[in-house]
Amino acid sequence: MSNLTPPSPAQVRARLIFGCGYVGHRAAIQWRQMGHRVTVVTRSVERSRALADEGLKTIVADVTQPATLTDLPAAKLVLFAVGFDRRRPGSIGDVYAGGIKHVLDALPLDTGRVIYVSSTGVYGHSDGDWIDEDTPPRPTREGGRACLAAEQVLFAHSLGERGVVLRFAGIYGPGRVPRQEDVRAGKPITGNGDGILNLIHVDDAVEAILAAESRATPPRIYNVSDGNPAPRRAYYEELSRLLDAPPPRFSPLGEAGSQRARGADDKRVSNLRMVNELGVTLRYPSFREGLSAIM
Repeated sequence: MSNLTPPSPAQVRARLIFGCGYVGHRAAIQWRQMGHRVTVVTRSVERSRALADEGLKTIVADVTQPATLTDLPAAKLVLFAVGFDRRRPGSIGDVYAGGIKHVLDALPLDTGRVIYVSSTGVYGHSDGDWIDEDTPPRPTREGGRACLAAEQVLFAHSLGERGVVLRFAGIYGPGRVPRQEDVRAGKPITGNGDGILNLIHVDDAVEAILAAESRATPPRIYNVSDGNPAPRRAYYEELSRLLDAPPPRFSPLGEAGSQRARGADDKRVSNLRMVNELGVTLRYPSFREGLSAIM
């Protein structure tokens, strides 16, 4: 282990977030409400102004451009929750693996814990079996391969001994209900209705981040899922009922692509390590409670 100078009182209260989107923004607000000093890094000047209006300290920088990552503050907790914007130049690998390497290289040596928001897409299994953190990753999609590469960058880095990886299942919540408008309109849903969905409500996802900050023992990996995988058909039937929409219809997978791969997914993700080690109590233990609260 490294011999580090004890953190200052200001550093103990400091949180540094890269990627202030659907999950990162909620974590930032939670930490600010808890009295922590929160700094968020965004590449958008307009987004920076909006976040500053919420009382957050902001830095305008791009994780794919290391020259912009200068004078980063020391923090007890660094959260890397950067998403991939297909409208921007560069590959998903450049953003995930390349981005986290640039950030790790730019962080002060007395940085505390580093949490990387990854994905259960790193497993890539489609045989219906239960999987956990000891299951060898075999990603089949580009996003899963990029997440796995970023995990490997983190654990290979000198800061990796302080690294925690959270592999998120499909995140849903207010303003983010998969295929809601298609279901409302009665459009067919691409894929097999008997394929398995693994989900986590955004509020429970943020709770897992907060728990990992204090209770994880790095280096460590956790699956963040509600632990109640269900057939896609059951999810869409419940969504149709809540929307008072026609029963869902499913269409063949069709041509290869991301929608095809997701429709063929059939793994069941265990969350026992998260529950047992991090002590996370889920507010929404299945999609039924989560959808009901949203609708």
